[in-house]
Amino acid sequence: MLLPSTNVAQTLAERRRSLRATAIGNALEWFDWTLYTTFSAYLALQFFDPSDPTSALLSTFAIFAVGFLMRPLGGWFFGWLGDRRGRKVAMIATMLLLAFTSVAIAVTPSYEAIGVWASVLLLFWRLLQGLAYGGETGVAYTYAAELAPPDKRAFWSSSIFVSVMIGVMAATGLAAVLTSVLSTEDMEAWGWRVGFAIGGVLGIYAMILRRSAGESDVFEKARTATGPEVRSLTRRDILRMSARIIMIAAFAQVGFYIWVAFPPAFAIATKGMDPQGAYIAGLLAQAIAVFWLPICGIMADKFGRKRMLAIYGVGVVLAVVPVSMILGSQPWTLFVSLLVGLLVWCLCSSMFPAILSEQVPTFARARTVGMVSSVSAALFGGTAPYLNTWLSSIGLEWIFHIYLMGLGALALIAAFVIKETKGVPLDEIGTSR
Repeated sequence: MLLPSTNVAQTLAERRRSLRATAIGNALEWFDWTLYTTFSAYLALQFFDPSDPTSALLSTFAIFAVGFLMRPLGGWFFGWLGDRRGRKVAMIATMLLLAFTSVAIAVTPSYEAIGVWASVLLLFWRLLQGLAYGGETGVAYTYAAELAPPDKRAFWSSSIFVSVMIGVMAATGLAAVLTSVLSTEDMEAWGWRVGFAIGGVLGIYAMILRRSAGESDVFEKARTATGPEVRSLTRRDILRMSARIIMIAAFAQVGFYIWVAFPPAFAIATKGMDPQGAYIAGLLAQAIAVFWLPICGIMADKFGRKRMLAIYGVGVVLAVVPVSMILGSQPWTLFVSLLVGLLVWCLCSSMFPAILSEQVPTFARARTVGMVSSVSAALFGGTAPYLNTWLSSIGLEWIFHIYLMGLGALALIAAFVIKETKGVPLDEIGTSR
């Protein structure tokens, strides 16, 4: 039986130690999650009829999108667990589930061995991964924001996406290593399975790390509070907070897959790019983003959420077409394209956990952020690779560009709608804000 945490991170040193444990676990969780997109070209050959490569790739991305349907449920359930029993308990549970599913994918037989059941099993494992990741999102965002000093909340929160980038880089780097030491035939047959097996083992290590973290004192204060602030959310509260979160999150979640995790696989599958060169180019661009993220977090703490969000929204609208036009068949084009997109994407992602957490009061923060951001991820992020691949294959990529610009415009509108929350203590944020 899972029990609430008995230790609370009180001192600055304890909070930093707890944040590190969370960030490392988050990196390993994103390593597991990103392996699917990183090895999508190989999964298409292994789990679907290989006689039609384009159809197989689209089917792989369709399962990727369907996996997002479980994320709102995971965001609600594990968020509820985090709001009721503690952030730490929920994060341990999500890590355990993701480690299990990563190993399960690694050992699932191929389409050649068991036919359509291979596709069915892949779908089942991805649904469970969606459940785990949906829970991880809201709780990890909330936990990082609650640990941080109010005047450094965006900077501390940037560690979440720094760890995301490190996890993505680890998955990309592993792909680069495997493709350099294994033949194409070996990669297609079994090399990709090595990545998922490693992800499962590292997931167990991350779970152990999280057991040493302390509980958020903001959560503990809210859990023991008996004043008028302890109440349920009204329908109006929920709708207002949900609209704010979706406007902020829509392109940030699409951008992660289109401008961070998916481009190497897309370039390999549709541009004929050399796999090793594509993975190395992606890795170099992502490495630069790791250093850019905390700088953006510092700027968000200094200049405010509204200003950064407005700059980000404008940047998205202006960057969409150049990012697409730069990408060709050579790895250097992938590097430049990725870098342009990442420099814009980091403007919001650096403060993402903070700005989402600042929209919701403590007693409902984990489940609201987790569920609503997961709904947004399912609607926008989960469908993005499929839409991009499909529209590009029929010569209508310009429609996807307009779609991305529209999502960037949503973030710009959000900059004018939300109230400035930089430096405001999280336990003072209520539904009236």
